[in-house]
Amino acid sequence: MSATDRDMLKLPKKKFKMWNWVWVILMVLGLVLSVNNTQTSLPEFFANFDQFAEIFVQMAQPDWSYAGTAIPYLVETIKMAIISTVIGSLLAFVYSLLIARNIVHNRAITGVLRFIMNIIRTIPDLLLASIFVAVVGIGPVAGILALTVFTFGVVVKLLYEAIETIDPGPSEAIKAVGGNGMNNIMFAVMPQILPYFISYALYAFEINVRASTILGYIGAGGIGLQLKNTLDMFNYNQTGMIILVVFLVVLVIDFVSTKAREALMR
Repeated sequence: MSATDRDMLKLPKKKFKMWNWVWVILMVLGLVLSVNNTQTSLPEFFANFDQFAEIFVQMAQPDWSYAGTAIPYLVETIKMAIISTVIGSLLAFVYSLLIARNIVHNRAITGVLRFIMNIIRTIPDLLLASIFVAVVGIGPVAGILALTVFTFGVVVKLLYEAIETIDPGPSEAIKAVGGNGMNNIMFAVMPQILPYFISYALYAFEINVRASTILGYIGAGGIGLQLKNTLDMFNYNQTGMIILVVFLVVLVIDFVSTKAREALMR
């Protein structure tokens, strides 16, 4: 390799600008202030590390006989995730078409609907679950409602952005031959966005399986409720069994879902 070729392969040198130093200083200052305000103490954590190690050792010896009790709750958790994913994704599909500006050209309508979407997306899933538990009581219904709203927020954001980036050629061709808005959606938009929609729905399903475990901890049904009970009763062997079965199921779902999404996007 000649000297000229080596010079061409060298990365361009960039100066570390003054504004970069400002951001670094602000980040360090923010870290220091946050540590002081939250009274974060790493020495205190390590001082109690032996207690954590004792609990971890008990969890690492799962009560295998408890699997028969844990699995039905895990199945309930998966059912919650499936129901909420299907309902939330279908609602998001329709809503995405209404806020995509290459489908609905009235900016007032899309602006209002996007504002509503942003409000929904800002509500954490734990807060949603707490609200629905207060409304419908402890149980899987509250978890399904919370995950449905959460799924809607995730899928609608990803999908409407995908709709706005589709190829406009098919839509223009349908309009040129006298097709209406429904013809445009059915024959020009849907063939392009359907793989994305299924991929986003599978992604939401992965999240919902994990999230439903946490939501159950605050009374929204599923295996999370049983997890809370074992922790409250200091039955860490049973807690370890629950964590193990949840880990295995989530691992399988993530693998299958990832492979399915990869196949869809080819």
